Amino acid sequence: MSGFRDGALTALKAKIAALEAGGRGDSESLSLGDPRLDSCFPHAAGLPLGQWHEIGGEGMEVETAAAPAAFAALLAAPLAARGEAVWILRRDDLFAPGLAGLGFPAERLIQVCARDEADAMAVAEDALATIGVCAVFVEAEAVDLTAGRRLQLACEKRGATGFVIRRRPFGGAGAKAATGSAAATRWRITGAASQPGPGEFGLGPPRWTATLERCRGGRPGAWLFEATAAYSYEGHDGTHPLRLVAELGDRQLAPSTPLRRAG
Repeated sequence: MSGFRDGALTALKAKIAALEAGGRGDSESLSLGDPRLDSCFPHAAGLPLGQWHEIGGEGMEVETAAAPAAFAALLAAPLAARGEAVWILRRDDLFAPGLAGLGFPAERLIQVCARDEADAMAVAEDALATIGVCAVFVEAEAVDLTAGRRLQLACEKRGATGFVIRRRPFGGAGAKAATGSAAATRWRITGAASQPGPGEFGLGPPRWTATLERCRGGRPGAWLFEATAAYSYEGHDGTHPLRLVAELGDRQLAPSTPLRRAG
């Protein structure tokens, strides 16, 4: 009898662990190419797939969402080898050649302009549940718990991965408070100064400061990322288009410059 209880308890613990890790015991993960990053996610395996992730900015990025959109596109770029990507906009201002310049395959991108936020969320659910779609990006000001659960169910139907880009596209009052407790991860993205390589002049590859504010079944963190220009989504060798430059606060991030007294 005790053996039966022990077996039932073990099964229950496994089920709880699966729920804490995202609700799917057999879900895949996408390695970000660095153990320091992958270790922050459930099972130290990288970004959970078949779930949805919330990505936002601050300041003017709350309205334009330029940095969060670029980061989300590169975060999901390796998924493009598996199928189509759908981007649901609230304003018709997505510059696909810009995404292609970063390394995201624009030829795999389907754009949909939604009339309002409710329409955007409904289209996102349909897209996530569609055969052949690997990733769905949807611009939304906020996702409540009910909408978040619906998104998760849609992700689980076909195994697609969702990226909610928090955006207030038409200005107005302050953004709604984040309520996406159903999200697997929640990120805050801001632009960072680029740095040219040794012996080079001008601008270097785009950089972003990324703060992982919440990770279900994992732990938060903050890093400086850089776009990898040599990345190709077709037949890639395990590299990721986002390269870790340094952990946020790393004193070796940039060479120190001695202070000079003003004359």
